[in-house]
Amino acid sequence: MNKPVVVSEEELTEPVVVSDVTPAAKSTAAAGPAYVVLAGISFSHFLNDTMQSLIASVYPILKDTYALDFAQIGMITLAFQFTASLLQPVVGHYTDKKAQPYSLSIGMASTFFGLLLLSAAQQYLVILVAAALVGLGSAVFHPESARIARLASGGRYGFAQSVFQLGGSFGTSMGPVLAALIVVPFGQGSIAWFSSIAFLAILILWRIGRWYEPQIKAKTTAVAHAHPDAPGTRRVVVALLVLVALLFSKQLYVSSLSSYYIFYLIDRFGVSTQAAQMYLFIFLAANAVGAFLGGPLGDRFGRKIVIWISILGALPFTLALPYAGLYASAVLSVIIGLIISSTTSSIIVFAQELVPHRFGMISGVFFGVAFGIGGLGAAVLGKLADHTSIEFVYQVCAYLPAIGLLAVFLPKLPRHAR
Repeated sequence: MNKPVVVSEEELTEPVVVSDVTPAAKSTAAAGPAYVVLAGISFSHFLNDTMQSLIASVYPILKDTYALDFAQIGMITLAFQFTASLLQPVVGHYTDKKAQPYSLSIGMASTFFGLLLLSAAQQYLVILVAAALVGLGSAVFHPESARIARLASGGRYGFAQSVFQLGGSFGTSMGPVLAALIVVPFGQGSIAWFSSIAFLAILILWRIGRWYEPQIKAKTTAVAHAHPDAPGTRRVVVALLVLVALLFSKQLYVSSLSSYYIFYLIDRFGVSTQAAQMYLFIFLAANAVGAFLGGPLGDRFGRKIVIWISILGALPFTLALPYAGLYASAVLSVIIGLIISSTTSSIIVFAQELVPHRFGMISGVFFGVAFGIGGLGAAVLGKLADHTSIEFVYQVCAYLPAIGLLAVFLPKLPRHAR
């Protein structure tokens, strides 16, 4: 016997069309999360972001080999992030109308060729093109894979988003380690070895596409009526702008560490490049753990509370970091990573709940904003570092979590209809 469609309270004030609801998807929700699919999409995220993080991890090699300044280093990050930022909302908007189950594996091919090009690049312009190709792969990957994670969530949206983010966060943390173990000893050409990771990701994503295809073949449509306590359109717009600002504060601070933490440790404490990469790994690993914990905590206690705590809670530790010693900096980076990264899942799911009928576009916008802020911020911070110092950059960035005060303007969403 078919169950009636229940419309949750996160719908906007006007009716929306709910599509891509199939019997398979309903049975998945009834049975709970599809753990095999979540594991597959999370592992793919791990592979994807491992390859992405290689770009930032080999900055010292590129800087020494091609005599680049910090502004040029920032432009490499911008080239990578710009393609991802520009195209993610476009991809999400398109797949809202017509899902593409095999687009993930096709997009990963762009990352495959980008890595090969980066390994052989001899000119700065070619490096920029290679970084842009890797960014293009991310633009295709993130919106549709986030949709798959939600389909496989069984209603535990924060948990599914955290599992998805966990793979990406650990992938990001692995980049410095792999760069220290492989790229630093063997040089720029060894980046080509990581194209095998891209090929593995292509195979996994193709298999996930086969699971995804039946979920979208037989579409059913239902009109969703607004929950009486749902926020109005104006409050939704304000809330989305606030969420973007909160993501700005979080992502720009993380970008300052992920892009320049190696140089900061080398300049201030005189550590080797490999040792600095290991300290960066510690911070990024803490980021991964925090990103996983944030989603289930949001499911349990409410996403607004998690957003409040995770951004403002990091402020005392970010203010202390520029004045700490080497080992104290490592400890503070772990605390900061655990706290500040826990907000990512809550921000994304909160935005998805505000605009549920534009799931792909909203996912693309917020993933794209995260990438874009990281890229633009890296370029601006690099320019600032050239004119001042890396230490001054961290003193300025320490105040970014104070933007978390804007969370007071987020609406309180009513509880899910049962």
